Amino acid sequence: MTSARPFVLCLTGSLGMGKSRTAGFFAEQGVPVHDSDAVVHALYEGEAATLIEQAFPGSTAGGKVDRQKLSAMVVGDAAALARLETIVHPLVAAERDKFLAQAQVRGAPVVVIDVPLLFETGGERGCDAVVVVSAPPEVQKRRALERPGMTEEKFAALVAKQVPDPEKRRRADFIVDSSQSFDHARAQVRDILQAVAKMRAGPGDS
Repeated sequence: MTSARPFVLCLTGSLGMGKSRTAGFFAEQGVPVHDSDAVVHALYEGEAATLIEQAFPGSTAGGKVDRQKLSAMVVGDAAALARLETIVHPLVAAERDKFLAQAQVRGAPVVVIDVPLLFETGGERGCDAVVVVSAPPEVQKRRALERPGMTEEKFAALVAKQVPDPEKRRRADFIVDSSQSFDHARAQVRDILQAVAKMRAGPGDS
């Protein structure tokens, strides 16, 4: 008998909101987490490198994508960015499908798909529910500026490309407020998983 398909909980949040740490709290609860950024990183060092070099000559070094060189070739060029996405997105989707299939075989009731640009790419269509990690703007900015190489200008440019936080909150099924302690965020994650367990059980089950 095959296991039921896992409940797909998509996790997203704007830059500096604490999304990666929240993903870690789900993992602490034993939930399999698929990190889209980590998958892209692995693809850039493996499967995608040759394809990207063919499309963007000079963008790789030593068989791996040089992110700075590639970024210089696509930033501000919508056609180039679209070309890159047609290479990378299907590979990421294939890895996600593999992850979901493995989770189903293992009988995982819930999985988390960590997608930074979920709403920006229309990825919410593949989710059973969406969790948005959020914090007040001043907390977000302070955290972001603590990152190596981040400047006020770069922060403003990145935020401008993302769906605004209030809009993300409006479209979320669950919100994790990451502005307080780690324990506070952990408690919210546990509450979400309890709510999902009830959703999976259905209205007729108790």
